[in-house]
Amino acid sequence: MRTRTLGQGIEVSALGLGTLSMSGGYGVEDPRTCEATVRRALDLGVTLVDTADLYAGGEGERQLGRALGSRRDEAVICVKTGIRPNPEGGMMLDGTPEYLRGAVDGSLRRLGTDRIDLYCLGWVDPEVPVEESVGALAELVKAGKVRGVMLSEVSPATLRRAHAVHPVSAVATEYSLWQRHVEGEILEALRETDVPLVAYSALGRGFLTGTVSSLDEVDEGDWRHNFPRFAPGNIERNLVLLKRFRAVAERLDVSMSRLAIAWVLAQGEDVVALAGTKFPEHLEENASAVAVELGPEELAALGECFPGQEVAGARYAPQIEELLDT
Repeated sequence: MRTRTLGQGIEVSALGLGTLSMSGGYGVEDPRTCEATVRRALDLGVTLVDTADLYAGGEGERQLGRALGSRRDEAVICVKTGIRPNPEGGMMLDGTPEYLRGAVDGSLRRLGTDRIDLYCLGWVDPEVPVEESVGALAELVKAGKVRGVMLSEVSPATLRRAHAVHPVSAVATEYSLWQRHVEGEILEALRETDVPLVAYSALGRGFLTGTVSSLDEVDEGDWRHNFPRFAPGNIERNLVLLKRFRAVAERLDVSMSRLAIAWVLAQGEDVVALAGTKFPEHLEENASAVAVELGPEELAALGECFPGQEVAGARYAPQIEELLDT
């Protein structure tokens, strides 16, 4: 397994394991299989494991803690926070220092650990200056509860404001062959500030694996029912684009999953690919992507598979898109 070095010298595997699918985000899961997947990741040198305090109301963290057990020191745990239940229904952003101070203690208890390696402000709360939120995270670093501060889905301007308060170890943003909004100003800002990128949804929420052709094929509670690109009318158009990707994969004799991850990793030594799964065999296939070498011709062919203007559907539903920091 290749590695990457994040800010503050935090070394992680080039491929990280996302755990949303282990918490019901992508249908029904078997806890024992999920825990076996985490342990298999460690066996393969996949050290970065990503979770969130909102996953299954905290059960995602408890499950991860059980899975790691005595092997906790082999993992680099990333926990997203700052999104909590809204008393009026649904979820809300909360980047207040008071909330963050309490939330970290809850995560530590559920994980059964004494520190979180990367504590990530899931999304920026528009009601709280980012300087205040990052200032609170910096206090947690000083207290020894957190090793590194991480942000998610931030604009270049917000990144620079946050980085001036406390060094940012990494920024997490969706990045894959069919979602390339980070190219340009965001990547430029990351590289100007020497902040690595953790590219989540490297498999396009499973679309790039070629295993989802209709929402009829996923469970009723699957989060993909909420993503416009999977909705009827959009997914059919996106499947046409997927044929181009499938053709390249077949020509190179590489599985679509491995190729999608390899493309993300080829974008720079400062890019970590984050891909979720709840099955050990899928984890093994994903991990093998680090051995796939792509030359200029292959990268050019892949770059033409999903032209931005041809991808149908927004990343998120309108009410979520409004919350994005732009």
